[in-house]
Amino acid sequence: MPAQTQAHVQHQPPAVSESAWAQARWEDDGGPPFEPSPAGQAGQWLRISAALTTRLPELAGREDVIVTCELGTRSGAPATFYPATAALEIDAALFAPLHPATLNPARPGDEERYPVAWGALVHEAAHAAHSRWSTPAQLRGTALDSAAALLEEARAEYAHLGRRPADRRFLRACAHTLILADINASTPSGRWQAAFAAGLILARRDAGILDPDETEPVTQTVTGILGPDLLETLTAIWTAAHATDDDDGPGMLEHARAWCQALGTEPCGAEPAGGGRPGELAEAIGKVVERVRANEAAQAAAQARATAARTARARAKAAEAAQARQAAQTAERVFAPGARPFTPGKPDRGTGRSPVTGTRPPTGAEKSAAGQLARALRTAAYRERTTTVTSSAAPPGRLNMRQALARDAQRAAGATPTATPWTRTEHRPTPTPPLRVGIAVDVSGSMGAAADPISSAAWIMAKATALTDPDSRTATVAYNRALTAITAPGRTPTQVTRFRAKGVGHSLAEAIDALSAGLALSQPGTGRLLVIASDGYYAPEEAARASGRVTALNKAGCAVLWLAFAPDPCPLPGTTLLELTDPARATAAIAKAATTALTTAR
Repeated sequence: MPAQTQAHVQHQPPAVSESAWAQARWEDDGGPPFEPSPAGQAGQWLRISAALTTRLPELAGREDVIVTCELGTRSGAPATFYPATAALEIDAALFAPLHPATLNPARPGDEERYPVAWGALVHEAAHAAHSRWSTPAQLRGTALDSAAALLEEARAEYAHLGRRPADRRFLRACAHTLILADINASTPSGRWQAAFAAGLILARRDAGILDPDETEPVTQTVTGILGPDLLETLTAIWTAAHATDDDDGPGMLEHARAWCQALGTEPCGAEPAGGGRPGELAEAIGKVVERVRANEAAQAAAQARATAARTARARAKAAEAAQARQAAQTAERVFAPGARPFTPGKPDRGTGRSPVTGTRPPTGAEKSAAGQLARALRTAAYRERTTTVTSSAAPPGRLNMRQALARDAQRAAGATPTATPWTRTEHRPTPTPPLRVGIAVDVSGSMGAAADPISSAAWIMAKATALTDPDSRTATVAYNRALTAITAPGRTPTQVTRFRAKGVGHSLAEAIDALSAGLALSQPGTGRLLVIASDGYYAPEEAARASGRVTALNKAGCAVLWLAFAPDPCPLPGTTLLELTDPARATAAIAKAATTALTTAR
């Protein structure tokens, strides 16, 4: 390695400091063991060190390594592993700008807040797990030792990713810390240093840690210094090193010797220094770091968007479930036997005045209109027969002469016949689904002049639905601020209910909830239709809440028909508008609108 760098794996612990010797002598003389005070940041780093030691086995696969986290390491590197003492040091500065009191590495997931520091820990854990060889003592400090340590950097990370591929993002996050600690602006750009940069950057590319587009600046710079042939030779060396076993020390030394020979350097001598323009390699590596950061930021943003989308979907599902529960409760209150008018949001004040003033027998015109509408609804709900065409090698069916000749030719040629000369067409009836029709009748004061047409239209729709199929269901709810059940689900009206339209407010959203829950208008499997009889003159918040319900029903495949009995109505978006005066004489228009709504909602 370049002379100014420090290896991440220290085979010999640094010399003991004078303070450490003094403390050891004190304890040898019978003094009490030194116990550092847990107060202040020093105590916090002790806690963090213990937490990192607890988490290290999941990274390194061994439980004998002790992690120490302090400001600075004894080797001077951002992080260091000492195989002889199974000790790992990490510089506390890597956790900046987070305050140590906020760090909790013992909690899985906390590492997401400090990916650079965790990446350094992962790198040293890779050495602890896979760097199981060492350079002989007599070769330490030589070019061979430097080349072997360089090749081990990417090899250890490559082996670690084979066990824990999810740690790649942490290794990428700390790549600039590990790499720029070895090459800086004062590093010359000679052949040895260029090869060293290639071993740091391009070997990590081939190990799957960095991407080819990110390492392109170093590829161009190193190629210009070394030439393509020499770079190809070095690439073959680190590729072979990646495949070397963890404990194959002789194999790694052989790769290091080949590295020195390719660069024309004496393996047992000192590594070359100087040559080339200082800072050229650091400039190229800086571009790599910027590209890595940009890609990581883009990926983090994409992940944040995906997480936000998942959160939004989860919240939407939770909101839908809550609304479904609320709708079921509303339907239960509205359609309960003998229920009085129910005011949404005021459960203790559900005894308002009913808009129903009485009933009357249907007229002949209304009965005729109901029969005609029932036939139109049956037509709208009708499903065509399904046609299935099958081919076979034997009858029954219609003979296809071209296929028959092909089959004879295949048989004559000694091949296995694959032609299918017989074709059979089957027509199967598709059951016509029953209908579910919910009717919401506006009985607010603005509908006073339309009270009689409303009652007639509601009876015609309900009776026609009941006539279509025994399994068809209908329900009618009158609404102003309160909700009043006119017909409960499954009950066929025999009399025309007469209304008094003098209420205030519009709880259409809650009326739709009650009908949707009582008739399962949002569930597939039936022909579903919601009919709203109103002029649409609502307050903005009332219209907005009701519009949301209509939109949800449209998405679920339920048609929505809007009946208006006064000029210039204001129907909600997503509804089919039909303006009427006399419902009994407008049967054809109602039938056409209902048919169109049911057909387009399939």
